Amino acid sequence: MNKLIKDAEKSLTKEFEQIEDIRDFNQEKVLNAFIENKVAPEHFYTVSGYGHDDLGREVLDKVFADVFKAEKALVRIHFASGTHTLACCLFGNLRHGDKLISVAGAPYDTMQEVIGTAGDEETKRSSLIGNGILYDEVPLKNGMDIDFEKLEHTIDETTTMVLIQRSKGYSTRKSLSMETIEKICKIVKSKNPNCICFVDNCYGEFTDTIEPLEVGADLIAGSLIKNPGGGLVEAGGYVAGKELYVDRTANRLTAPGIGSEGGAMFNQHRLIFQGLFMAPSVVADAVKGAVLASKIFDEIGYDSAPKYYEKRTDIIQNITFGSPEPLEEFCRTIQSLSPVNGYVTPIPEYIPGYEDKVIMAGGTFIEGSTIELSADGPMRAPYTAYMQGGLNYSHIKIALSMILDKVTH
Repeated sequence: MNKLIKDAEKSLTKEFEQIEDIRDFNQEKVLNAFIENKVAPEHFYTVSGYGHDDLGREVLDKVFADVFKAEKALVRIHFASGTHTLACCLFGNLRHGDKLISVAGAPYDTMQEVIGTAGDEETKRSSLIGNGILYDEVPLKNGMDIDFEKLEHTIDETTTMVLIQRSKGYSTRKSLSMETIEKICKIVKSKNPNCICFVDNCYGEFTDTIEPLEVGADLIAGSLIKNPGGGLVEAGGYVAGKELYVDRTANRLTAPGIGSEGGAMFNQHRLIFQGLFMAPSVVADAVKGAVLASKIFDEIGYDSAPKYYEKRTDIIQNITFGSPEPLEEFCRTIQSLSPVNGYVTPIPEYIPGYEDKVIMAGGTFIEGSTIELSADGPMRAPYTAYMQGGLNYSHIKIALSMILDKVTH
């Protein structure tokens, strides 16, 4: 079975070279941000208590701002998850009577509870809708593509913010390329120049040579236990964009009057700096693994998306099995070849924030880290596995080899 993988690798020379070019570009960009901001050992130490006058935290924010081409950034371990980071952006920048529009259909499950279109009554009471914020969606065309015509008719002077989810989440739609995000932002700004274009950047960082703020977005956010943490960061999230919108988000994370000036970082600076420095290489290996998976699963008769030859905008690889048994087997094999909890057998279970049972495989050093090799999928048709991450390409290749042995025997 290794022959199938070796033959696939030989045919992917062009794709792998493109991934490595993106890696090298982003590595230089990150390196320059470190040098320009004079990162030094004294920035690895943090203060206690209120967290005032934390020089390391200030430099960390500046480095992230430079990397993502932002006026300001907010990088904090106090964000509990990517969803929490996004929620702070939404609640910080929207008030009673404002209108939010999701431009790519319904967002993924956990965000639906934040917005208020899913969840129990108590959850909905605490949601955006429960706090008087208006909400609408632009349905996808054919369930796959952005409906630009519908978007143009939906945005008007009453629209306060649009939510642009870069990655597909638990759906079969395409993840959004930088070209698509740029087109969305141009349409939105032509209809309402004051509308905030907010991009959920989770899973997308460093998969391209540019980021959403460079193509017209006003605000982006993501998780540090995904791409930009490089597999080293233990918790947290980041926000970057226009200073006003980042400051409003900071006021929501902490409190008005404290904003980004408080919050002890518990000696996590070095890991966050180092994780960011490692991120371009780690992301590149994850993307190479996803491309390899796409190629070999197509060859053995399963539908995968995106295709191995398509341009990538995130680290997620869909593999559609059509029935629950192979989806469960796939996830169990990933788990069995994980460096942590490899002996554990995943079973489908209900998880907070999700409507269907979900099977999750992820024997990761950081709990829930999806830049580490992991796979999961909701137990609903068409029974698609969402594979992502991999701290190194070799680990992904080992896992795929074992999966192929099981699938083809």
